[in-house]
Amino acid sequence: MLEILSLSAVELGKKIAAGEITSVEATKAYLDEIGKKDKEINAYVTVDTEGALKAAEEADKMIAAKKAAGEALSPFAGVPVAIKDNMCIEGMLTSCSSHILDNFYPTYTATAVQQLKDAGAVILGHTNMDEFAMGSTSETSYYGPTKNPWNLEHVPGGSSGGSAAAVAAEECAIALGSDTGGSIRQPASFCGVTGIKPTYGRVSRYGLIAYGSSLDQIGPLGKNVEDCAAMLEVISGHDPKDSTSAGGDEESKKDARILDNKFTDALIDDVKGMKIGVPRDYFLEGIDEDVKNAVLGAAEVLKSKGAIVEEFDLGMVEYAIPAYYVIACAEASSNLERFDGVKYGYRTDSYTDLHNMYKKTRSEGFGTEVKRRIMLGSFVLSSGYYDAYYVKALRVKALIKQAFDKAFEKYDVILGPVAPTTAPKLGESLSDPIQMYLGDIYTVSVNLAGLPGISLPCGEDRNGLPVGLQLLGQTFDEKKIIQTAYAYEQYRLANMNLKCDKSQSGSGKEA
Repeated sequence: MLEILSLSAVELGKKIAAGEITSVEATKAYLDEIGKKDKEINAYVTVDTEGALKAAEEADKMIAAKKAAGEALSPFAGVPVAIKDNMCIEGMLTSCSSHILDNFYPTYTATAVQQLKDAGAVILGHTNMDEFAMGSTSETSYYGPTKNPWNLEHVPGGSSGGSAAAVAAEECAIALGSDTGGSIRQPASFCGVTGIKPTYGRVSRYGLIAYGSSLDQIGPLGKNVEDCAAMLEVISGHDPKDSTSAGGDEESKKDARILDNKFTDALIDDVKGMKIGVPRDYFLEGIDEDVKNAVLGAAEVLKSKGAIVEEFDLGMVEYAIPAYYVIACAEASSNLERFDGVKYGYRTDSYTDLHNMYKKTRSEGFGTEVKRRIMLGSFVLSSGYYDAYYVKALRVKALIKQAFDKAFEKYDVILGPVAPTTAPKLGESLSDPIQMYLGDIYTVSVNLAGLPGISLPCGEDRNGLPVGLQLLGQTFDEKKIIQTAYAYEQYRLANMNLKCDKSQSGSGKEA
């Protein structure tokens, strides 16, 4: 069982395909691990034990039939995966970790999840998250906070903290998260795993319960770059059910980058001649010294492998946080308007009339952080403030995209930190919401510009907590960031193995 848990998702898929491990065995191993660990970590909202075992049995039969027929298998056939609690799964509680949806069982499945199921993956359950994805710590959940497997006194990041923690704690082989302002990359950084936020439109948002419709994007969280690249291949592509899905119009069909989703082809250990820009703006005041050193150390590694690494001024960085929170909260206030106790979800027990029912249902059903963002969004959209705040934020969003476009005229990839610090202690961020918002300074601009980004481990701080490296690419240039990340990861793995060999050799001499 220990061997199963230590395998990457792709490695596990290969062993299942080869008949060395069955999907049922792998699923039982992960379910057992969830049973042992998750009372402390709280990575899951729902664990579908019966459904997962049944799906694993079906996966084993499907794999045997396809092998007999000589048909190709998906790399995730029979592999147990976890899904963030804001992606609809037919018949499974999908609550966005909120009281207002704690009795909602969808009648359909999100496209990205269905693509995994069609590939033969086994769904273990829904992972915990910040309520309606509003938060950076996974502490605002109605079901209680998720804890960081590296240190249970610290947060796992958010809002996809449950998915990141489940991967880090070996409670699933790989997971899906969603990223509105850094919600895949930041928890990946805090939990020492890898996560990809794809280009906006690369992955269907159909069945994803929206926070900010112009910002949300589904992506993978895995043990390494290969797992995430392989998962992105499975879930990407045009979806006619999603009007924001890329590749549907005639113009998009002419763009080779949009049509090409063979991301595993980019798993090449070669960055020679690649131009990498490092924004000076990311390393000014506010960044922890350990984070700064680890990220700049990663830049030096890539330079030593033949990349051309240069510092440059990105600009517009200080405007990203206010622009993001104005736009995201405005869209949230509109998207969450539907949760009123009439059609589905929670409804207050006692009320006098319709308007009283609305007020009491929403007051009792939503948590503090969600209420704060709804009120902020309603304010910036209100008469007299719409032009002053919302329209101005949209203009800033356009300027941020222009700044990135200018940078990508010169550089293939932009390198920087994911967050200014490593994972804070539980309770620290909630006591100061403004400080929590400022922690998203390196991630939110990526969503505003619709760019792809990847987070992967690049070291640890003085307390042994993971530090994440962020690599950004131009729209639909996922392959470049995957190639760069893979090259760095190979160096890091080789270095870690070398240290391990020296340690074992040294202990042998002492013995």
